[in-house]
Amino acid sequence: MADYSNGEFGNMKIPPGMGKVIVLAGVVFIILIFLVSSVGIVGAGQRGVLLRFGAVTGTIKNEGLYFKIPFVEQVALMSTQIQKYSTLSSASSKDLQVVTTEVTLNYQLDAKDVGEIYRNMRQDYEYRVIQPFVQEAVKSVAANFDAEQLITQRPRVKADLQNLLTNRLAVLGITVVELSITDFRFTQVFQDSIEAKVKAVQQALEAENALKRVGFEAQQAIVKATAEAKGLELQKAQISSQLLELRQIEVQRAAVEKWNGIMPSVVTSGAPVPMLDVFRTLQKKSSTTE
Repeated sequence: MADYSNGEFGNMKIPPGMGKVIVLAGVVFIILIFLVSSVGIVGAGQRGVLLRFGAVTGTIKNEGLYFKIPFVEQVALMSTQIQKYSTLSSASSKDLQVVTTEVTLNYQLDAKDVGEIYRNMRQDYEYRVIQPFVQEAVKSVAANFDAEQLITQRPRVKADLQNLLTNRLAVLGITVVELSITDFRFTQVFQDSIEAKVKAVQQALEAENALKRVGFEAQQAIVKATAEAKGLELQKAQISSQLLELRQIEVQRAAVEKWNGIMPSVVTSGAPVPMLDVFRTLQKKSSTTE
Protein backbone atom coordinates (compact mmCIF):
# COMPACT_ATOMS: atom_id res chain seq x y z
CA MET A 1 0.00 0.00 0.00
CA ALA A 2 1.33 3.38 -0.98
CA ASP A 3 2.41 5.67 1.82
CA TYR A 4 1.31 9.26 1.25
CA SER A 5 2.56 10.50 4.61
CA ASN A 6 6.00 11.29 3.15
CA GLY A 7 4.55 13.73 0.72
CA GLU A 8 4.63 11.43 -2.36
CA PHE A 9 1.44 10.82 -4.34
CA GLY A 10 2.25 8.22 -6.97
CA ASN A 11 5.05 9.67 -9.07
CA MET A 12 4.01 13.13 -8.03
CA LYS A 13 5.57 14.91 -5.15
CA ILE A 14 3.25 17.02 -3.10
CA PRO A 15 4.01 19.45 -0.36
CA PRO A 16 4.42 18.04 3.12
CA GLY A 17 1.04 17.59 4.93
CA MET A 18 -0.96 17.81 1.74
CA GLY A 19 -1.46 14.05 1.54
CA LYS A 20 -3.35 13.96 4.80
CA VAL A 21 -5.63 16.71 3.53
CA ILE A 22 -6.45 14.71 0.41
CA VAL A 23 -7.18 11.56 2.40
CA LEU A 24 -9.39 13.50 4.77
CA ALA A 25 -11.24 15.10 1.86
CA GLY A 26 -11.83 11.67 0.36
CA VAL A 27 -13.21 10.36 3.63
CA VAL A 28 -15.53 13.35 3.93
CA PHE A 29 -16.72 12.88 0.34
CA ILE A 30 -17.53 9.23 1.00
CA ILE A 31 -19.43 10.17 4.16
CA LEU A 32 -21.40 12.79 2.22
CA ILE A 33 -22.34 10.19 -0.39
CA PHE A 34 -23.57 7.87 2.35
CA LEU A 35 -25.53 10.67 3.97
CA VAL A 36 -27.15 11.73 0.71
CA SER A 37 -27.94 8.12 -0.17
CA SER A 38 -29.58 7.53 3.21
CA VAL A 39 -32.02 10.45 3.00
CA GLY A 40 -35.01 10.98 0.72
CA ILE A 41 -38.33 12.81 0.47
CA VAL A 42 -41.83 11.46 -0.05
CA GLY A 43 -43.89 14.13 -1.81
CA ALA A 44 -47.46 15.22 -1.09
CA GLY A 45 -49.98 12.66 -2.29
CA GLN A 46 -47.42 9.84 -2.26
CA ARG A 47 -46.33 6.91 -0.13
CA GLY A 48 -42.91 5.26 -0.14
CA VAL A 49 -42.58 1.48 -0.19
CA LEU A 50 -39.36 0.49 1.58
CA LEU A 51 -37.39 -2.20 -0.26
CA ARG A 52 -34.38 -4.11 1.06
CA PHE A 53 -32.29 -5.63 -1.70
CA GLY A 54 -35.38 -5.26 -3.94
CA ALA A 55 -37.76 -7.10 -1.57
CA VAL A 56 -40.82 -5.41 -0.04
CA THR A 57 -40.24 -5.00 3.71
CA GLY A 58 -43.78 -3.99 4.61
CA THR A 59 -42.65 -0.59 5.88
CA ILE A 60 -44.42 2.39 4.29
CA LYS A 61 -42.86 5.83 4.35
CA ASN A 62 -45.29 8.71 4.79
CA GLU A 63 -45.03 12.17 3.29
CA GLY A 64 -41.88 14.06 4.26
CA LEU A 65 -38.24 13.18 5.00
CA TYR A 66 -37.17 9.56 5.45
CA PHE A 67 -33.93 7.65 6.17
CA LYS A 68 -32.69 4.36 4.75
CA ILE A 69 -29.54 2.27 4.63
CA PRO A 70 -27.51 3.33 1.58
CA PHE A 71 -27.00 0.73 -1.15
CA VAL A 72 -29.08 -1.76 0.85
CA GLU A 73 -32.52 -0.18 0.98
CA GLN A 74 -34.51 1.68 -1.65
CA VAL A 75 -37.85 3.50 -1.54
CA ALA A 76 -40.36 3.12 -4.40
CA LEU A 77 -42.76 6.07 -4.58
CA MET A 78 -46.46 5.27 -5.15
CA SER A 79 -49.07 7.95 -5.90
CA THR A 80 -52.15 8.04 -3.68
CA GLN A 81 -53.70 10.98 -5.52
CA ILE A 82 -56.83 10.63 -7.64
CA GLN A 83 -55.82 9.37 -11.06
CA LYS A 84 -57.77 9.34 -14.32
CA TYR A 85 -58.15 6.51 -16.81
CA SER A 86 -60.17 6.89 -20.05
CA THR A 87 -60.84 4.26 -22.68
CA LEU A 88 -63.16 3.20 -25.50
CA SER A 89 -64.80 -0.19 -25.13
CA SER A 90 -66.91 -2.06 -27.67
CA ALA A 91 -69.66 -4.40 -26.48
CA SER A 92 -72.94 -5.96 -27.59
CA SER A 93 -76.25 -4.99 -26.04
CA LYS A 94 -78.99 -7.41 -25.02
CA ASP A 95 -80.62 -7.07 -28.44
CA LEU A 96 -77.23 -7.70 -30.13
CA GLN A 97 -76.54 -4.11 -31.14
CA VAL A 98 -72.86 -3.14 -31.24
CA VAL A 99 -72.18 -0.17 -28.97
CA THR A 100 -68.91 1.64 -28.35
CA THR A 101 -68.74 3.19 -24.89
CA GLU A 102 -66.34 5.90 -23.78
CA VAL A 103 -65.63 5.47 -20.06
CA THR A 104 -63.66 7.70 -17.71
CA LEU A 105 -62.61 6.20 -14.37
CA ASN A 106 -61.27 8.26 -11.47
CA TYR A 107 -59.49 6.08 -8.91
CA GLN A 108 -56.81 6.17 -6.22
CA LEU A 109 -54.61 3.69 -4.38
CA ASP A 110 -55.37 2.93 -0.74
CA ALA A 111 -52.40 4.23 1.27
CA LYS A 112 -52.34 1.18 3.53
CA ASP A 113 -52.22 -1.22 0.56
CA VAL A 114 -49.50 0.36 -1.57
CA GLY A 115 -46.97 -2.23 -0.37
CA GLU A 116 -49.06 -5.16 -1.65
CA ILE A 117 -49.90 -3.30 -4.84
CA TYR A 118 -46.18 -2.80 -5.50
CA ARG A 119 -45.43 -6.43 -4.59
CA ASN A 120 -48.06 -7.79 -7.00
CA MET A 121 -48.05 -5.26 -9.82
CA ARG A 122 -45.15 -2.88 -9.24
CA GLN A 123 -46.33 0.42 -10.75
CA ASP A 124 -48.10 -1.20 -13.72
CA TYR A 125 -51.50 -1.53 -11.98
CA GLU A 126 -53.29 0.55 -14.62
CA TYR A 127 -52.11 -1.69 -17.45
CA ARG A 128 -52.41 -4.96 -15.52
CA VAL A 129 -55.81 -4.67 -13.82
CA ILE A 130 -57.68 -1.42 -14.45
CA GLN A 131 -57.67 -1.63 -18.23
CA PRO A 132 -58.88 -5.26 -18.52
CA PHE A 133 -61.36 -4.86 -15.65
CA VAL A 134 -63.00 -1.83 -17.30
CA GLN A 135 -63.26 -3.62 -20.65
CA GLU A 136 -64.81 -6.70 -19.06
CA ALA A 137 -67.20 -4.68 -16.89
CA VAL A 138 -68.51 -2.69 -19.86
CA LYS A 139 -69.23 -5.87 -21.80
CA SER A 140 -70.91 -7.48 -18.80
CA VAL A 141 -73.19 -4.53 -18.02
CA ALA A 142 -74.07 -3.72 -21.66
CA ALA A 143 -75.33 -7.29 -22.14
CA ASN A 144 -78.07 -6.63 -19.53
CA PHE A 145 -79.70 -3.77 -21.45
CA ASP A 146 -81.23 -3.25 -24.87
CA ALA A 147 -79.55 -0.63 -27.02
CA GLU A 148 -82.39 1.82 -26.45
CA GLN A 149 -82.25 1.23 -22.69
CA LEU A 150 -78.55 2.11 -22.64
CA ILE A 151 -79.65 5.61 -23.63
CA THR A 152 -82.92 5.99 -21.73
CA GLN A 153 -81.62 4.33 -18.54
CA ARG A 154 -78.14 5.83 -18.56
CA PRO A 155 -77.99 6.57 -14.78
CA ARG A 156 -78.79 2.93 -14.00
CA VAL A 157 -76.18 1.69 -16.50
CA LYS A 158 -73.58 3.96 -14.90
CA ALA A 159 -74.49 2.81 -11.37
CA ASP A 160 -74.25 -0.90 -12.33
CA LEU A 161 -70.90 -0.37 -14.02
CA GLN A 162 -69.46 1.64 -11.13
CA ASN A 163 -70.63 -0.89 -8.52
CA LEU A 164 -69.11 -3.76 -10.46
CA LEU A 165 -65.72 -2.04 -10.79
CA THR A 166 -65.78 -0.86 -7.18
CA ASN A 167 -66.22 -4.39 -5.86
CA ARG A 168 -63.56 -5.89 -8.11
CA LEU A 169 -60.87 -3.24 -7.60
CA ALA A 170 -61.40 -2.86 -3.84
CA VAL A 171 -59.96 -6.35 -3.30
CA LEU A 172 -56.72 -5.15 -4.90
CA GLY A 173 -56.46 -1.98 -2.80
CA ILE A 174 -57.77 0.39 -5.48
CA THR A 175 -60.68 2.70 -4.66
CA VAL A 176 -63.11 3.83 -7.37
CA VAL A 177 -63.83 7.52 -6.78
CA GLU A 178 -66.17 8.18 -9.71
CA LEU A 179 -67.05 6.65 -13.03
CA SER A 180 -68.44 8.60 -15.98
CA ILE A 181 -69.94 7.38 -19.24
CA THR A 182 -69.06 10.23 -21.58
CA ASP A 183 -70.43 8.76 -24.82
CA PHE A 184 -72.42 5.93 -26.42
CA ARG A 185 -71.79 5.26 -30.10
CA PHE A 186 -74.00 2.93 -32.15
CA THR A 187 -73.89 1.71 -35.73
CA GLN A 188 -75.27 4.05 -38.39
CA VAL A 189 -78.15 1.65 -39.13
CA PHE A 190 -79.28 1.72 -35.51
CA GLN A 191 -78.96 5.50 -35.29
CA ASP A 192 -81.12 5.86 -38.41
CA SER A 193 -83.76 3.56 -36.93
CA ILE A 194 -83.78 5.57 -33.69
CA GLU A 195 -84.23 8.82 -35.61
CA ALA A 196 -87.08 7.30 -37.63
CA LYS A 197 -88.77 6.09 -34.44
CA VAL A 198 -88.43 9.48 -32.76
CA LYS A 199 -89.87 11.16 -35.86
CA ALA A 200 -92.82 8.74 -35.92
CA VAL A 201 -93.53 9.40 -32.24
CA GLN A 202 -93.44 13.15 -32.83
CA GLN A 203 -95.83 12.85 -35.77
CA ALA A 204 -98.19 10.70 -33.69
CA LEU A 205 -98.18 13.29 -30.94
CA GLU A 206 -98.88 16.05 -33.43
CA ALA A 207 -101.79 14.08 -34.89
CA GLU A 208 -103.16 13.39 -31.43
CA ASN A 209 -102.93 17.06 -30.50
CA ALA A 210 -104.64 18.03 -33.75
CA LEU A 211 -107.45 15.55 -33.05
CA LYS A 212 -107.87 16.93 -29.55
CA ARG A 213 -107.99 20.45 -30.96
CA VAL A 214 -110.69 19.47 -33.47
CA GLY A 215 -112.71 17.80 -30.73
CA PHE A 216 -112.37 20.85 -28.52
CA GLU A 217 -113.47 23.17 -31.33
CA ALA A 218 -116.44 20.91 -32.10
CA GLN A 219 -117.42 20.90 -28.44
CA GLN A 220 -117.20 24.69 -28.40
CA ALA A 221 -119.43 24.86 -31.49
CA ILE A 222 -122.02 22.61 -29.81
CA VAL A 223 -121.98 24.73 -26.69
CA LYS A 224 -122.35 27.90 -28.78
CA ALA A 225 -125.22 26.44 -30.83
CA THR A 226 -126.96 25.22 -27.68
CA ALA A 227 -126.65 28.66 -26.12
CA GLU A 228 -128.04 30.34 -29.25
CA ALA A 229 -130.95 27.88 -29.38
CA LYS A 230 -131.80 28.56 -25.76
CA GLY A 231 -131.59 32.28 -26.46
CA LEU A 232 -134.05 31.95 -29.34
CA GLU A 233 -136.41 29.89 -27.19
CA LEU A 234 -136.34 32.57 -24.52
CA GLN A 235 -137.02 35.27 -27.09
CA LYS A 236 -139.83 33.23 -28.60
CA ALA A 237 -141.38 32.71 -25.18
CA GLN A 238 -141.41 36.45 -24.59
CA ILE A 239 -143.12 37.34 -27.93
CA SER A 240 -146.87 38.16 -27.63
CA SER A 241 -149.50 39.55 -29.99
CA GLN A 242 -149.32 42.95 -28.36
CA LEU A 243 -145.52 43.00 -28.78
CA LEU A 244 -145.88 42.11 -32.45
CA GLU A 245 -148.45 44.84 -32.94
CA LEU A 246 -146.18 47.35 -31.20
CA ARG A 247 -143.22 46.37 -33.39
CA GLN A 248 -145.47 46.76 -36.48
CA ILE A 249 -146.54 50.25 -35.42
CA GLU A 250 -142.90 51.24 -34.81
CA VAL A 251 -141.96 50.09 -38.29
CA GLN A 252 -144.86 51.91 -39.91
CA ARG A 253 -144.18 55.06 -37.94
CA ALA A 254 -140.61 55.02 -39.15
CA ALA A 255 -141.92 54.64 -42.70
CA VAL A 256 -144.29 57.60 -42.24
CA GLU A 257 -141.41 59.76 -41.04
CA LYS A 258 -139.58 58.96 -44.23
CA TRP A 259 -142.70 59.39 -46.52
CA ASN A 260 -142.49 62.25 -49.01
CA GLY A 261 -146.29 62.78 -49.20
CA ILE A 262 -146.77 61.11 -52.57
CA MET A 263 -149.01 58.06 -52.79
CA PRO A 264 -147.60 55.17 -54.82
CA SER A 265 -149.09 54.89 -58.29
CA VAL A 266 -149.01 51.13 -58.25
CA VAL A 267 -149.73 48.98 -55.24
CA THR A 268 -149.03 45.29 -55.42
CA SER A 269 -151.65 43.05 -53.96
CA GLY A 270 -150.81 42.25 -50.38
CA ALA A 271 -148.01 44.83 -50.20
CA PRO A 272 -148.26 47.10 -47.17
CA VAL A 273 -148.91 50.81 -47.64
CA PRO A 274 -147.49 52.58 -44.59
CA MET A 275 -149.88 55.53 -44.52
CA LEU A 276 -153.01 53.45 -45.02
CA ASP A 277 -151.89 50.93 -42.42
CA VAL A 278 -151.27 53.72 -39.94
CA PHE A 279 -154.74 55.20 -40.58
CA ARG A 280 -156.38 51.81 -40.20
CA THR A 281 -154.58 51.26 -36.94
CA LEU A 282 -155.62 54.66 -35.58
CA GLN A 283 -159.24 54.11 -36.62
CA LYS A 284 -159.25 50.69 -34.97
CA LYS A 285 -157.98 52.12 -31.71
CA SER A 286 -160.55 54.97 -31.87
CA SER A 287 -163.45 52.58 -32.34
CA THR A 288 -162.23 50.44 -29.52
CA THR A 289 -162.09 53.47 -27.24
CA GLU A 290 -165.70 54.47 -28.02
